[in-house]
Amino acid sequence: MTNSLPSSGPVLVVDFGAQYAQLIARRVREAHIYSEIVPHSWSAAQILAKKPAAIILSGGPASVFEPGAPQLEAALLEAGVPVLGICYGFQAMARALGGDVDRGSKGEYGSTPAVVEQASGLLAGSPPDQTVWMSHGVAVTRPPAGFEVLAATGGAPVAAFQDRSRRLYGLQWHPEVRHTPLGQAALENFLYREAGLRPNWTPGSIVAEQVAAIRRQVGSAQVICGLSGGVDSSVAAALVQRAVGAQLTCVFVDHGLLREGEREQVERDFVAVTGAKLVVHDASAVFLRELAQVTDPEAKRKIIGREFIRAFETAARRVVAGGQVEFLVQGTLYPDVVESGGGDGADTIKSHHNVGGLPDDLRFELVEPLRWLFKDEVRAVGAELGLPDSMVWRQPFPGPGLGIRIVGEVTESRLATLRRADGIVREELTRAGLDREIWQCPVVLLADVRSVGVQGDGRTYGHPVVLRPVSSEDAMTADFSRLDYDLLSRIAGRITGEVPEVNRVVLDVTSKPPGTIEWE
Repeated sequence: MTNSLPSSGPVLVVDFGAQYAQLIARRVREAHIYSEIVPHSWSAAQILAKKPAAIILSGGPASVFEPGAPQLEAALLEAGVPVLGICYGFQAMARALGGDVDRGSKGEYGSTPAVVEQASGLLAGSPPDQTVWMSHGVAVTRPPAGFEVLAATGGAPVAAFQDRSRRLYGLQWHPEVRHTPLGQAALENFLYREAGLRPNWTPGSIVAEQVAAIRRQVGSAQVICGLSGGVDSSVAAALVQRAVGAQLTCVFVDHGLLREGEREQVERDFVAVTGAKLVVHDASAVFLRELAQVTDPEAKRKIIGREFIRAFETAARRVVAGGQVEFLVQGTLYPDVVESGGGDGADTIKSHHNVGGLPDDLRFELVEPLRWLFKDEVRAVGAELGLPDSMVWRQPFPGPGLGIRIVGEVTESRLATLRRADGIVREELTRAGLDREIWQCPVVLLADVRSVGVQGDGRTYGHPVVLRPVSSEDAMTADFSRLDYDLLSRIAGRITGEVPEVNRVVLDVTSKPPGTIEWE
């Protein structure tokens, strides 16, 4: 599989079980420096074998005093590699080097005032007072020998320290969260000033590296891509097209559960920009037939997944019949790799999150040009490749499509109703300039609910639709987006005026958790 990395060593984020480990890696990349996450179970020798340019020790839920708490090998701090400890990593560093950590200290949680005693090195340019985000129950009370104290808070006498001669640094607070306004500045001080790294991880460099890696991997073989029209598959396909041109054939399965204009966008915009060969397989009638009278959400998902495999297999056989196809493009992202334990495994598989369960005679080696990227980086690469904003900034859309945004049986008429309502919402959000602010806005049709209303001079019994606008960075957590009331009024007016089957529009203001983003 495509596994290309920058030629210089990465910044390694050692994950001590932090909820923010991925966020730390993302903030490093926002500074245009490549980063990776590794588990705390790795030995110092394993970590150093990756030749890291710098190391960041994450926070974590454990106390350094707990039995079985993650340990920090002193060898990691003695290798001469710049190391920054954050929260738990800060305490583990202090303890490993002989500092004092007091389990009886007053804990601090949330927004906390910090007093900067020395605005140098890690905190160069910091004002005397700043607000930081804390989450700790024990505190460092005495730094290790050779360290200077940089800052303190009410509950942490040593809230930041450094030993510049050994290039070791630590922060009790979380610089990676937006609730620490000067956090990114501290991270960049560590990366640029103290570790001496250059900001060369850019969309242009990513494209160049991946194009070269794809060419090395694929050679002169043929490649197939299951193109959904979503951001990930579109950018992955565009990268492979840039690398090998006519050796790539994209397969687009129209299952009839798409949003308004999505098939046309793929056929027109994607092909126009990339020049890719595209095979369109229309299986919408089959999907509708198989979904008839099915209302259980999980049953819908299984049917849609099964029929998608069959449809892709049919289309893939047409492509394979034209020549030897050895590679399958997959839009795996870095969070998928991290959450699956690092992504190690066989190169040749027959099951994945887009096209799973292919028969044995359709086995491919994977090409995964996005496996080291976060979602925001994928969008930046897409823009670098010239994909239109309508594709690059397309809202995430579930694989089962509108089939799981209809609460009740999926029928052709219900799809038409939801498709038009969804189209109106997307039009209005785009017109309001919110495409880059709102992560996603599912529109849900309550197909088995009838709502009494008055339209014209008569009483109606139409369907309600639910708007679910959410803001998120990674979809792991989300909050409802506070849309302007005038915008909501305009959306509701258009839907009830232009979609006769709908007479009520409601707003879902539930965060995740407890609610999920999708209803089914």
